[in-house]
Amino acid sequence: MAGHSQFKNIMHRKGRQDAQRSKLFGKLAREITVAAKLGTPDPAMNPRLRAAVVAARAENMPKDNIDRAIKKAAGNEGENYDEIRYEGYGPGGVAVIVEALTDNRNRAASDIRSFFTKSGGNLGETGSVAFMFDRTGIIEYDAKVASDDAMLDAAIEAGADDVVSSEAGHEVYASQDTFREVAKALEAKFGEPRKAALTWKPQNTVSVDDETGEKLLKLMDLLNEHDDVQNVFANFEVSDALLAKMGG
Repeated sequence: MAGHSQFKNIMHRKGRQDAQRSKLFGKLAREITVAAKLGTPDPAMNPRLRAAVVAARAENMPKDNIDRAIKKAAGNEGENYDEIRYEGYGPGGVAVIVEALTDNRNRAASDIRSFFTKSGGNLGETGSVAFMFDRTGIIEYDAKVASDDAMLDAAIEAGADDVVSSEAGHEVYASQDTFREVAKALEAKFGEPRKAALTWKPQNTVSVDDETGEKLLKLMDLLNEHDDVQNVFANFEVSDALLAKMGG
């Protein structure tokens, strides 16, 4: 679990440094539009849209941008995006899952395959690494929202499976089936979370040496910077020294 949390923190750090805010807002808007098109344009009645709006607010995306993305979907405007999951192995045999929303499947597949190849990894078939992860819901709160014990008690009462608390905040995990109800119960108690979404949680993590870790972090950056890529998940841990070197 600690490894997963560390990796999540790496991704969070990269995400914040990564953006050109406009690129980040573009990705968030794309998810909002797709979520609204697939269900109702009301976040209160559409769990996926609700999660997308929460994610946008957490990144300080202006309310006008959020409303515009929802209206686009309601008016059936804008591009139609395909949801695609790519799976493969990065340097050191590390398992990587990439979630994309694209209006050009060929471009996305070609680009993502080339990123894996250049890094010394390879793209596999769908299902080739997903068995090493659990599809689970995560609800995140800042550490100041509640004490570790208070969050644990509330999460257990709500039906969560696990809680990881650290200085970085609280991570509450719930099964796909109970995720929405757990998120609702915690929101009623602690207010809106900074994140509530389905994620791919590694069942185990692998420690890699600094040389391999550097290649992996560069691969993560390449993937995250691609316009079509929404989320990247992997199952590796790197040293604190490498994190410091890479600007962490």
